[in-house]
Amino acid sequence: MARRKDPISQLREVLYSLAKLLGDVNAVRNGTIGKRIARRAAGKATGRLLGKLFK
Repeated sequence: MARRKDPISQLREVLYSLAKLLGDVNAVRNGTIGKRIARRAAGKATGRLLGKLFK
């Protein structure tokens, strides 16, 4: 049986998702969405690499 998240964790998750969405909207308005996507991909790749390195 899956463990249930407490309400604070659920709220944090929703707020972070909303902030990410608002950042995407702002990037589209400013015409910098390509830069944002590239940075997000680079961050994910770096995180994965560091995760494997310090496993």
